[in-house]
Amino acid sequence: MKVEERFSRVPEPVQKRIVFWSFPRSEREICMYSSLGCHPPEGERDSRVPFNRGLHLLQSGAVDRVLQVGFHLSGTVTEPAGPSEPELSFLVSISFDRCKITSVSCACDNRDIFYCAHVVALSLYRIRNARQVELRLPISETLSQMNRDQLQKFVQYLISAHHTEVLPTAQRLADEILLLGSEINRVHGAPDPTAGAGIEDANCWHLDEEQIQEQVRQLLSSGGYYGASKQLQSMFNKVREMLRMRDSNGARMLILMTEQFLEDPRLALWRQQGAGMTDKCRQLWDELGALWVCVVLNPHCKPEERAPWLALLKKWNKLDVCPLEEGNYSFDVPGATVALQLPSVPSAAGTHQTVFGRAIKAGELRWGDCHLQKILGSDCYGLGMKTGGDKLCFDPQGRPLWLGDPFPTACARVDALRSHGYPREALRLATAVGNTMRLQRRHQLESYKQQKKEILHKGSTSITNLEGWVGHPLDPIGCLCRTLLEPCRTDQEGMSLYPDAAVDGKKKVLYQHVPVPSSPGSGESYLALALEVALAGLGQQRAMPEGLYAQDKVVRSEEQLIALLDEMEPDERLVQVLRKQAALLLEGGPFSGFGEVVFRESVPMHTFARYLFSALLPHDADLAYRLALRAMRLPVLETVMPTGDILHQNPLDSMMANRFPRWFILGHLETRQCELASAMLTAAKGDPKWLHTVLGSIQQNIHSPALLFKLAQDACKTATPASASPDTTLLNISLELGLQVMRMTLNTMTWRRREMVRWLVSCAPEIGVQALMNIMQNWYSLFTPIEATTIVAVTGTTPATLLRLNLAFGQQDELCARARAVALQCAMKDPQNCSLPALTLCEKDHAAFEAAYQIVLDSAAAAGMGHSHLFTVARYMEHRGLPLRAYKLATLAFSHLSIAFNQDTHPAVNDVLWACSLSHSLGKNQLSAIVPLIIQSVQCAPMLSDILHRWSLPPPGLAPLSGRRHAPKAPGLDKAPLCQLLEAAIAAYVSTTHSRLTHISPRHYSELIEFLCKARETFLLAPDGHLQFSQFLDNLKQTYKGKKKLMLLVRERFG
Repeated sequence: MKVEERFSRVPEPVQKRIVFWSFPRSEREICMYSSLGCHPPEGERDSRVPFNRGLHLLQSGAVDRVLQVGFHLSGTVTEPAGPSEPELSFLVSISFDRCKITSVSCACDNRDIFYCAHVVALSLYRIRNARQVELRLPISETLSQMNRDQLQKFVQYLISAHHTEVLPTAQRLADEILLLGSEINRVHGAPDPTAGAGIEDANCWHLDEEQIQEQVRQLLSSGGYYGASKQLQSMFNKVREMLRMRDSNGARMLILMTEQFLEDPRLALWRQQGAGMTDKCRQLWDELGALWVCVVLNPHCKPEERAPWLALLKKWNKLDVCPLEEGNYSFDVPGATVALQLPSVPSAAGTHQTVFGRAIKAGELRWGDCHLQKILGSDCYGLGMKTGGDKLCFDPQGRPLWLGDPFPTACARVDALRSHGYPREALRLATAVGNTMRLQRRHQLESYKQQKKEILHKGSTSITNLEGWVGHPLDPIGCLCRTLLEPCRTDQEGMSLYPDAAVDGKKKVLYQHVPVPSSPGSGESYLALALEVALAGLGQQRAMPEGLYAQDKVVRSEEQLIALLDEMEPDERLVQVLRKQAALLLEGGPFSGFGEVVFRESVPMHTFARYLFSALLPHDADLAYRLALRAMRLPVLETVMPTGDILHQNPLDSMMANRFPRWFILGHLETRQCELASAMLTAAKGDPKWLHTVLGSIQQNIHSPALLFKLAQDACKTATPASASPDTTLLNISLELGLQVMRMTLNTMTWRRREMVRWLVSCAPEIGVQALMNIMQNWYSLFTPIEATTIVAVTGTTPATLLRLNLAFGQQDELCARARAVALQCAMKDPQNCSLPALTLCEKDHAAFEAAYQIVLDSAAAAGMGHSHLFTVARYMEHRGLPLRAYKLATLAFSHLSIAFNQDTHPAVNDVLWACSLSHSLGKNQLSAIVPLIIQSVQCAPMLSDILHRWSLPPPGLAPLSGRRHAPKAPGLDKAPLCQLLEAAIAAYVSTTHSRLTHISPRHYSELIEFLCKARETFLLAPDGHLQFSQFLDNLKQTYKGKKKLMLLVRERFG
């Protein structure tokens, strides 16, 4: 009954009690509106948070002159003086109604979405010192007790005290009151700001809407900066906090934020450019959509409250800039329904919807179902029921089921209950949903057993559930697990409402078994049920969604759930659940990611399998290995879908085939596959049976050479600990993996290939000399010839390797002979690159050296080696003290060499000059033999001239590169063979000059004049050289007389 209905005039004591108890009594609510995160005061450490500053001001005695007049609280808060700031006092006013602060005012003029520190200080003062605050009735009650003279005196004193502020207002009000028929005279009574609101007035906490909009706008304009994203996430967390406190401002704040998100100018830009939004932005939009699902699913929301929200959502949903939900999920596809029969494959893949699509569909859900209300209303619903009960409402043990929604939607109901402050009801529904999922899996297994033979014979399957529960936008598995784990925590704080909330990372979470009331005889606990739900969700076979973000979210969600599982200490009861669920996953067929046959684009189980392997290994090693080995598959890399299957019975297949290979996270998945394999190899150390089984799985399923190489390195390190004897089996497996990498990369060279070869050759001696011998014997299937000669054969016979092998002399000789044989084979296969390394390796064995030299000669004759390689080997022979062999190879090199007239800087210039010096030092016969080869191979006039000048000097062995330019004519230039070379040089100058003059430009005239100067030096080496050069110039002047400027320059220089 209303107080006003009981009393014609409310007695003063009653009024005082109402006014006294109408101020908020919970500091948690003050904290909620003055900090981003709601934590106990003792846990707050950041002095910048308004709540912390206000608490400090209160504790330092800064609050003074506190007065409560009706529903209005005022006081003065003094900020202490700082190093450069004076002491400041601020007048604070707070209006409140029915335990909620409805408006605040502070002279500090702080503009923020939160209450300032001064409002916090005054509010906390009133909560902690309520009996010490001077209390007065609403001012209208005090005025009603005054007569006319007292009222006039009161008004005049008030005006006198504040005449500069209120005098114009007082005069205006007086004029209106004295005017008959004015608006103020037609209204009964007068307003009283201290009297509180009426019963029909809205009652909600004060929220500065303008500041919320402005702050969200500024944070969005900051782009993808980490700090901005973190603050926006904190604001979403604040909305969840308000929902949990059943504060209507939660939805109000969410509306304000959504409007600013939709006004983000980047949305239109991304749409115009066809580009995807950033990951940080996409995460924020996901959270926004999930929050709206939570808001519209408020279990105690009236239809008239929900209707405006749905109208807004439908309006936003139609906007062009409204983002689409990434992935191929749908809200209520048949495959997602928690049903007892085998789910059927839908006829078509679900179309894309916006981020608000789920919230709009959630708005159609109701909470009035009788069975649902009974589940929420009691822990004992269904107890004592026999098996013959309603099979659609109870399982065979009499535990209630909830089949009214698809699984993600049922979990969204659980999240809504928990988010809106109904933890017990959320726990009851979560238990029913968990039991339903358990029963569904049992029926799925029975259905699969009937079809198992057909599926295994076919060798392929299709996804029975289009939407995966891990990585789903509504996070059904995570929501269910956190709800079930909340009562199991041993600490008093309970789990965070939202998984991303800041918690103390150093504090280890401890759980205990709490029995489920609906299963009194089974000994089941919420902790065991949470584990079962998580294992079933993680092990579900599901298709990889489309889009980089959706795929990345699958990975992140999986890692978050596994991190949650890692917090559970595996006691005996949990190990039993682990073993049972692991066995079910192996037998689950197309419903399990560990089934015998999986869809080619189903999400791999590597990360989850690694957790299961580590958890099961101490308790059931056989089961742990079976699970991990089954999970090693990566079907998307193993099979290619035939084009003829595109019109197969499952429409999803064609959709998947058309977008293959759009797995943006494939590299990450392959790394996880490698980590699983590494964990198995490490655990199997000392067990040859499992080591060979794991090796077979690795060779069959891992297709990345880089990852195989990493596995080989890790296995080698594990097999050779510093303080124990090596594990020979594991070492052999390491070597076998290395050999596989060599075979895989032999024809597709990678930048790490050289490192891989060196590691393999260093690993083989760890096993023994026979391993190294086998590698050398089979080099052609593992290495390129250049690798085999320069790395394998050389490294295998270094003193360090021989010392490490600790071989007898006979064994050393055998190994070195094998290395020389490899070098000779490589030289025959690739003489151009391997001849010199082979010669170097065979230096100490005469027969092998001769064989290598003969290979070089044969290759040169068969054009198997270029001039540069032949010159290199020739220089090596000279260095070895074999000048005649060097000369022989040099003459062979000339047969492959051709230097044109304009190739003054040809790479072989130095080699030609070296060969000429070598032949000069050997004698006239060699000189006579090489001149025709030079004339045939070299048409470059300056080079021929340089050779002539070098040969005009006495033979010092190796002549210097540049001789005297104006050396006197040497004897012999007029005789064979040098006269032939001189004629060739003069002819080369003549032809080169004519060639250059054909297309010459004025800017090259000076270069031609210098060229003619060099030509004259060569002409003058001939007995009649002066005459020949004059005739040559006359011919030029006659032939090119049209080039007057050039001919003028020729006359000026040469006459």
